[in-house]
Amino acid sequence: MTTTDWITDIALVLVVFRQLREGRLDLKTFLVPLGIVAFVAHTYLDTVPTAGNDLVLIGALTAVGAALGVAGGVYTRIRVAGEHLLIKAGAVSAVLWVVGMGARMGFQVWVRNGGADDVARFSVTHHITGDQAWVAAFVLMALTEVVTRLATIFVRGRIVAHRQSPSAATLPAPALDRTA
Repeated sequence: MTTTDWITDIALVLVVFRQLREGRLDLKTFLVPLGIVAFVAHTYLDTVPTAGNDLVLIGALTAVGAALGVAGGVYTRIRVAGEHLLIKAGAVSAVLWVVGMGARMGFQVWVRNGGADDVARFSVTHHITGDQAWVAAFVLMALTEVVTRLATIFVRGRIVAHRQSPSAATLPAPALDRTA
């Protein structure tokens, strides 16, 4: 792994560790992780291979990223404090984030330190066409994990804010149709 690989992977892990302390849900909450994954995608994602079973691998890891991201967003606490929303990553959210990021880092380290032959055999057996399929799969997994986590937090934040807004509290309850 290059120094850039280590820095970007560690930066993504630190994003959630920063959220272990409660802080304001603001634009920076969204822009920092999106900026990091945009940099990673731009740096490493040259192409998305579609031959053989490349799309199966890419789709499977992207689905894992989506599941981790949604779960991480669900296990992030969001509350209203005055006029602001506050978020705090819970233990489950942090563990899920570290599992996702750590799995990618671990895979990279393993491949560079003796696992490359095993990955090559697996790739041949399962009709995965080459290194770029693995790169695309892991980059899209990370990108999807970040985007779905942030989207989940955004939606949940909107719901929490709507429930706490004074105008929502004064709206009449919907009438129940008892004639049916």
